[in-house]
Amino acid sequence: MTTRRLFCKMPNQRRITRLVAAAVLAALVAVTFASVCSRFSAPVLADNAPEWLRAAAHQTLPEYPKDTVAVVLFDEEQTTVKDNGEIETRHRRAYKLLRPEARETYGYAAVNFDNETKLSFLKAWTITADGKEMELKEKDAVEFSLTSFEVFSDQRAKGIKFSAADPGNIVGYEYVQKQRPFVFEDDWEFQHAIPTRRARFSLQLPVGWEFSEYWANFPKQQPQSSTNNFYVWEVENVPAVEVEPAMPPFITVASRMAIKYFPRNPALRAKTTGSWNDIGVWYANLTTASRAPSPALQQKVTELTAGISDPLKKMQVLAAYVQQQIRYVAIEVGIGGLQPHPAADVFKHQYGDCKDKVTLLSTMLKQIGVDSYYVMIDTHRGIVNPDFPSLRGNHMIMAIRLPEEVTANNLYATVDDPQLGRLLFFDPTDEFVPLGYLPSGLQQNYGLVVTADSGKLFLLPTLPPATNRLLRTATLTLSSSGNLGGDVNELRWGAPAGDSRAQFIGSSPSDREKVFEKFLGTFLNNFTLTNASLGNLDKYDENFILHYQFVVEGYAKTAGNLLILRPRVVGDKGSSILSGKPRKYPIEFEGTTLQSDVFDITLPAGYVVDELPQSVDAKCDYASYKSNVEVKDNVLHYKRVYEVKGVVVPTDKLPEVRDFFHQVAAAEKSSAVLRRANPSPAAP
Repeated sequence: MTTRRLFCKMPNQRRITRLVAAAVLAALVAVTFASVCSRFSAPVLADNAPEWLRAAAHQTLPEYPKDTVAVVLFDEEQTTVKDNGEIETRHRRAYKLLRPEARETYGYAAVNFDNETKLSFLKAWTITADGKEMELKEKDAVEFSLTSFEVFSDQRAKGIKFSAADPGNIVGYEYVQKQRPFVFEDDWEFQHAIPTRRARFSLQLPVGWEFSEYWANFPKQQPQSSTNNFYVWEVENVPAVEVEPAMPPFITVASRMAIKYFPRNPALRAKTTGSWNDIGVWYANLTTASRAPSPALQQKVTELTAGISDPLKKMQVLAAYVQQQIRYVAIEVGIGGLQPHPAADVFKHQYGDCKDKVTLLSTMLKQIGVDSYYVMIDTHRGIVNPDFPSLRGNHMIMAIRLPEEVTANNLYATVDDPQLGRLLFFDPTDEFVPLGYLPSGLQQNYGLVVTADSGKLFLLPTLPPATNRLLRTATLTLSSSGNLGGDVNELRWGAPAGDSRAQFIGSSPSDREKVFEKFLGTFLNNFTLTNASLGNLDKYDENFILHYQFVVEGYAKTAGNLLILRPRVVGDKGSSILSGKPRKYPIEFEGTTLQSDVFDITLPAGYVVDELPQSVDAKCDYASYKSNVEVKDNVLHYKRVYEVKGVVVPTDKLPEVRDFFHQVAAAEKSSAVLRRANPSPAAP
């Protein structure tokens, strides 16, 4: 199964990321216990744990829920900024392990570094429940690259496996990073998947420097300031982020403080993003020379557009070429995480990451007289705050300025701007989303449009539900023994087509029947898939068609002279996202959609309707659902329409959405009851 590439890494953060932690865990788990013992030095038993760790170990903790696996006792960052722009940060973190499963996530320390970020100190310790202290040094760590098969970067990491990572013990580590960043931005992330007892962030700025900060998901805290531009922030007893189904991305709900530094030296001020326009100007300067065409590139544009007079069709041909023919490979060393490679090089090598693909397509469009712009965006909807300009982002898409002669009837991701005209937002990295559409995660999301001399933040459009369509029709026959069989046709476009295409293309042709079987197995027991086919699998700008046939033994349950069947044979619009305890966070749907089902079930001869489910018409501000069942000429007709109109449901609207899904769940489970018209006489 392939993973849809909805983002590319544009690193501008210097702290340990969950990516690093996951990589460290994979590296440590991949080796056997014996090899781990050979690669990690034995711990040194010594009374040399630092005082900050001992103090953390002696804290009195509040009572936590029984399923809490660990707690962050102390989490500190000491940041020192030098007048030449160099930054040194000392990190300290301590955990108390409460349950055995804590070893999986908190039984190791992970630290990343690269050519621009040097690791100058690393140590780890364990304090056991009976007071023994053990130490591990940097030489005891395992070093490895974070380069994957499709991403090459200079990022590396060191991992240390804590000694005696057992329940009741305290583990901690300390490290120092030194760097000269490309921009003066940072994030203090102090809320995690486990509770935090105490977190501290200190900042030492040179004389004449200033800062500004933004608090996300937490009340603003005033720093403790003293002489010499020294500031300290502290928070205590921060609860864990509780993972909930269909919640917004973890990073958007966790508490954090974003901070920017403003140098006194005008030459360094360019590294501080005071406004969105500043960021746009900075990135425009960074990419000035990137979109120069080569003769070979120009010749390719001529070949691809030969014989085409319609400018929109030319745009579609070029967009499809970059989406489908340019392989996703990221080479990100140093500033390469932000600066694209020249378009001529991307074309020559036929690979690139998201910003490279934008660069190439923008250059090709220019050859047919169409202007376009970089759009910096983050795939985590909600992470960008319009009131706090920041370079934070992990993806690059583009805004295409539509020529006057191009109508925007089917170009749904279009926004009219008074200065720039009609802008069509497009993601050339996602090969399954054609021109005119936009991946769901980018809709209702902020993106910075970078022109030659400015930057402007846009709220990208939410596409109408009808642009993400699923129409499922079925012709089925029910036997008197309760067996059900027939065929189903599905017509998909927009997001349902893209998601389904990714699933089938990611499977080998011999395994594609298993995709059908997995889907049917969610709703049916004792079924046999008898036929399956796909239409327009590789034609991404056309409707995706699925056809499949199946037989189910005993689908309708017998009870004397009765047959009981569920008209909703396949597909499920109900949801359990609001079951259980009250939620803390909003709901974030994958995207808007309009989905319809029309099932015709021929009933067995000799049976009449005894009871039919009632019609349902459920609504809330974010979705609607209708279902209806009727019988005519011995055929049961089932119709269902489900529409999602909004993407994010705030917490104050959750009660009405909960009521909505309760109605939907009841409708999905309802059954029709058939009665044999002339039952057989009872035996004497």
